[in-house]
Amino acid sequence: MENQNNLKSLELLAPAGNMERLKTALHFGADAVYFAGKSYGLRAFSDNFPDAGIAEAVRCCHKAGARAYITLNIFAHNADFDGLKGFLDILTAASADAVIVSDPGIFAFVRKHAPGLDIHISTQANVTNAHSALFWAAQGARRIVLARELSLSEIKEIRAALPRNIELEAFCHGAMCISYSGRCLLSNYLSGRDGNRGECVQSCRWEYKMTEKQREGEPLTIQEDARGTYILNSRDLNTLAILDKLAGAGIKSFKVEGRVKSSFYVGSVINAYRRALDLYAAGGFSDTDMIAQLQSELDKTGSRGFTGGFYLNGRQQKDMQNLETSKPQQEAVFAAVVLGYDKKRGAAVIEQRNRFKRGDILEIVSPKIFGKSIKVHGMYDADGNPVTDALLVQQKLYLETDTVLEEGDILRL
Repeated sequence: MENQNNLKSLELLAPAGNMERLKTALHFGADAVYFAGKSYGLRAFSDNFPDAGIAEAVRCCHKAGARAYITLNIFAHNADFDGLKGFLDILTAASADAVIVSDPGIFAFVRKHAPGLDIHISTQANVTNAHSALFWAAQGARRIVLARELSLSEIKEIRAALPRNIELEAFCHGAMCISYSGRCLLSNYLSGRDGNRGECVQSCRWEYKMTEKQREGEPLTIQEDARGTYILNSRDLNTLAILDKLAGAGIKSFKVEGRVKSSFYVGSVINAYRRALDLYAAGGFSDTDMIAQLQSELDKTGSRGFTGGFYLNGRQQKDMQNLETSKPQQEAVFAAVVLGYDKKRGAAVIEQRNRFKRGDILEIVSPKIFGKSIKVHGMYDADGNPVTDALLVQQKLYLETDTVLEEGDILRL
């Protein structure tokens, strides 16, 4: 059993596709945030951070007592190295805490040109055994992000084989690739957009039909069984209920997927996992009622259905696919983000994100408040005009409530 100091050192690692999501992750208790510049990361369709914005993002993390990890996890071609030293200089000047790397060439380049940067081995490197982990440790890696295709027992074996100063990180929540640790050519083959260079169009989630050679124009929908047709469509990973088992296996950092997801998703998921990890550190993870409540929080964020992945049953897992639809389903709607609280007016200052009306019940998502709601009664705009129907996108409003909310809190319908 890990001692109390080890429990407190567990890290909740959040995704950030832009500055708003980064600040949301920090507000809800992330210990670290990972994000990318405009090049070298595997999420080309998220906003990402311009060179000038990276230093600000790192400062924001450090001010909150959190760490900043920058993704350099593309599979690089020769031309990609032309600007890499300059980018590493930017990261070094910004005091980034680590870079996440999958390509051996980039790894060697970072070691040579930015020796002060810690290197984390990306899940794209497919570390599925202790020998691979020891190889990367011998090269100078500080942390290894394990492949998703590992069981708890395999993780324990890898942990036991490594020096104690080498950390292990694992994905705990979010979308899963149908391919081994995301090494997939499907998107590139069908659309010309390379998933291994950050441009995946998620071809695996499309609905497919096939045509017999002699019967062109008579496509048949591919069916795995009577329930549906999305044969390559994975459910989303959800390990909240087994965080204690992952920690017991030797995981130091719990990584949430989602750099292209909304701030509502980031805030809601990080809030739930922050509370779960704190519960575990305090010795109360056996509180099944609270775990169920936190699981309910995740159900409201939007998913393709959940799976525990490979952790419990290894490669014998049978519940991985969603055969019915590739579209995320969610139980709640992002109604507003809180900008602050005006004590003189007795009102929360909010920015509308989706339509809601007088009489609606808005649930509060906050790191300091749990399980409370607000009924919309008094509401008015910046000029003091009464508002009964909040239908203007991103309109600034005052929502009368005795509950003191903080900047960054979220209201959902």
